[in-house]
Amino acid sequence: MIIAAQCSFAGGVKAVKTRFPKLLDEVYEAIHFVDARQHKTKVSKEKTMPGQMLYSPNLLNVAFKDYLYPRGWQSIRVGCDYATTHYLNNYKIRRPNRGAFREMDFVKEKLGVEVQFGKYSFMVYNVAAKMTIFRNLKYIQCGIEIVPVKAFAEDMSSGVSYFEQFVWDLETRGVSNIDIPVMILGIDVDSSHEPPPSKVREKPATDFLFPSSPRKPQK
Repeated sequence: MIIAAQCSFAGGVKAVKTRFPKLLDEVYEAIHFVDARQHKTKVSKEKTMPGQMLYSPNLLNVAFKDYLYPRGWQSIRVGCDYATTHYLNNYKIRRPNRGAFREMDFVKEKLGVEVQFGKYSFMVYNVAAKMTIFRNLKYIQCGIEIVPVKAFAEDMSSGVSYFEQFVWDLETRGVSNIDIPVMILGIDVDSSHEPPPSKVREKPATDFLFPSSPRKPQK
C-alpha cells in the first residue's frame, strides 16, 4: 500500500520524525509491505452492493501484525477498574463491571500506533481519548493513526470512515492542551507501483495547534 495523505495533529509529524525516526521508517515499511489486493476477499451481503468483493479490515489488520510483531512491536492491553462511587444511593448495581480493558494496536519505545478501518467515532476516540490515556499511563509519548483515504474506504463495508472526514472532524474540534502529538497517515491501494513511502517527496506538513477555532465558511 501507499501513503496518500498526511496530517499533523498537535505537532505530531515533527514530534514523531524528531523523536522516533527509526520507528517511523518501520511503520512506513509496514504500509508498503502490506498488499491490500491480497485481502480483497470479503463478499458483500449489503443491499446496496450485493456480491461485490470488498477489502477485509480484519485481514488487513492481521497483515500489519505479521510485519510489526516480529520487529518488536506489541499490543498493550490495560484493565479498567470502573468506579462505583458515582451511582446514586438508591441505585442497586445489577451486574458487576468485569473484564473491561483498553488496548493499543502497536507500541514500541514510547511510540503508539493504531490501524483503524472502523467507524469514524473510533478514529476520533483513538486520537482525542485513547492516546492521551496511554500517555497518562506512561506507555507512549506520541502516536501514529493509520486510516484509509476515501477511495480505499469505498471498497470496504459501508460505515467505514476515512482520512478526509476524520481530519475535518479534528480540525473543526481544534486541539486541547491535554492532547498528544499524533501523525495521521491516509493509506490507499498501491496501484501504480510507487517507491516506498520513505522515498516519496512529502509536502510540508500542515499542523493545527492549541488554541484552535473552527474554520469560517467561505463565501
